Amino acid sequence: MNTIQSFLAHKAYALRVAAIKMTSHAGSGHVTSALSAADIVSVLFFYAMRYDPNEYNNDDNDRFILSKGHAAPLLYAVWHELGYLSHDELLLYRSFDSVLEGHPTSRFMYAEGATGSLGIGLSMGLGQALSAFIDGRTYRIYVLMGDSELSEGSVWEAIQIAAYYKCHNLIGIIDVNNLGQSTETMLDYDIESYKKRCEAFGWYPIAVNGHSIEELMAACDEAHSVQDRPVMIIARTIKGYGVDSVAGKQGFHGKAFNKNQEKTALEQLKARFPEASEYTGNNYMHLFQSVQDEHSQNFPQLDSTTEVSHKTRSVEKYEKNTLYATRKAYGNALADLGSTYPSIVCLDAEVKNSTYAELFEQAYPGRFLQCFVAEQNMVGMGIGFQKRGKIPFISTFSSFFSRAHDQIRMAAVSCSALRLVGSHCGVSIGEDGPSQMGLEDIAMMRCLPGSVVLYPSDAVSTYKLVEQMVHYAGGVSYLRTTRMETPVIYNHNQEFYIGGCTVLRHSTKDVACIVAAGVTLHEALKAHAILSQNDIFVSVIDLYSVKPLDASTVISVAQKSNNRIITVEDHYAEGGIGEAVLSAVCNTGIATHSLSVTRLPRSGKPEQLLAFEQIDAAAIVHLVQSFC
Repeated sequence: MNTIQSFLAHKAYALRVAAIKMTSHAGSGHVTSALSAADIVSVLFFYAMRYDPNEYNNDDNDRFILSKGHAAPLLYAVWHELGYLSHDELLLYRSFDSVLEGHPTSRFMYAEGATGSLGIGLSMGLGQALSAFIDGRTYRIYVLMGDSELSEGSVWEAIQIAAYYKCHNLIGIIDVNNLGQSTETMLDYDIESYKKRCEAFGWYPIAVNGHSIEELMAACDEAHSVQDRPVMIIARTIKGYGVDSVAGKQGFHGKAFNKNQEKTALEQLKARFPEASEYTGNNYMHLFQSVQDEHSQNFPQLDSTTEVSHKTRSVEKYEKNTLYATRKAYGNALADLGSTYPSIVCLDAEVKNSTYAELFEQAYPGRFLQCFVAEQNMVGMGIGFQKRGKIPFISTFSSFFSRAHDQIRMAAVSCSALRLVGSHCGVSIGEDGPSQMGLEDIAMMRCLPGSVVLYPSDAVSTYKLVEQMVHYAGGVSYLRTTRMETPVIYNHNQEFYIGGCTVLRHSTKDVACIVAAGVTLHEALKAHAILSQNDIFVSVIDLYSVKPLDASTVISVAQKSNNRIITVEDHYAEGGIGEAVLSAVCNTGIATHSLSVTRLPRSGKPEQLLAFEQIDAAAIVHLVQSFC
């Protein structure tokens, strides 16, 4: 073993020692998972990666994503070895006041995002790798995964798309220790099958002994020479490596050593690695911490040759009372905003001609990413793009975001500012039937910490709210768009803002306040016209911001409307607008009534389905008349 290899072995030993001490002191943690990958992490951080730890956010730094987030002690230990965490800080691992959480989150500044829900890291890395292509930068992304994680479908979604885009700046590492939480992994130690599968999906596989510093160094060197496809390093390891009492044994996942066991484990570790434990040679860290200006090959850029500048804002063309689908207004808004905000990227799940994301693609092909029918990976990619300074707009049918709810949830945990746009919401989509109808999306997005939920009713409000989303960086924002065309009801200079609403109708004789958004807002306005002809008056509020909700305006208008609210929504009752409003006005003495989707819908004309669910103008009129 030469001197650099000895240095790396020493660092791997130090990482193992720190992982044992941290978990033992905390009384919990996944120490055996950390022990298996210590050699990998040592070679990555102190040999393969090019980065400046003093300037972590340097745009040219190589990046590391710990997708097997339960091995978090390794991530914290390596930053301790780099000199950015003290020993005392390490021992605060898993404590309430520490940023060193059980699985990494964005509270730890050296984590690329929240991981631990397995199957998300490679998608995040793919987003960052493609961001490098867009910017013409040469950094690489290293993603460490566990072998159990390879059962996740989202991993294979990412593997396919990475090969499609030939992301040779993306290097995955599989820690094949053959032991999951409760049983052996699906492929056990069948390294050849891992190689064949990765190669079949278009990756360049490299199989190594994951405890051989020399082999790991050679694998990284080989990975850096690959120019036409992503690389997967398949590292055979032993879970709990270095501690005889747990090495290669089932039943120790997520179990820390007690104090007596810690003492024995450290003794066994020192006996297993005597030279590494006593290493006093040169500190080679300075050789591995400089950002390279150029790698051995030029990284490709996505085609952006046909980008155009939108000088006329589409919103100025929307005339009142004309029919226009909000989904198309979204596409127009994004295409317009693309010239003002060069950081905007658009990800679409092979429905660009339905979401109208194709309008952005036509203007900015170099910033449009086709993710195909793989929504989980698409959302994970968005987290990676956002981490690299992009403003990601991610669009598909609203119903299909439910497939990616875990990735959306993890984006919220990461405090990632994703902009999600769900089209084809509600029963109003018509004949396509219930499998295509987004009826749970408001509830799904409302429950996320820091989220914003927007539901515009016409082209003008859609356009203006897309603009608002660009500036919201506090978490996930969601815009709900409609398939059917709806009348333009606002002038193009009307202002809209997150947390707002618009009072469209009111009088001194109102017997109820109708609160609606999207399609049902137009039904509310129809109901208002019908009731007015019979000298029955109601106020009407456009609740275009469902979260945050303008409670003060809603309460104020309702109190002047006989202390009665009727909510009308093209969404299931659970978690929708009705429950949001009910929560906002509780303890005010205001009575609330909800009209929502309560029956399993079917194929039919939009007007048939709105009537079937009793969320149309006739249903509103009937309910109001029952009060009079």
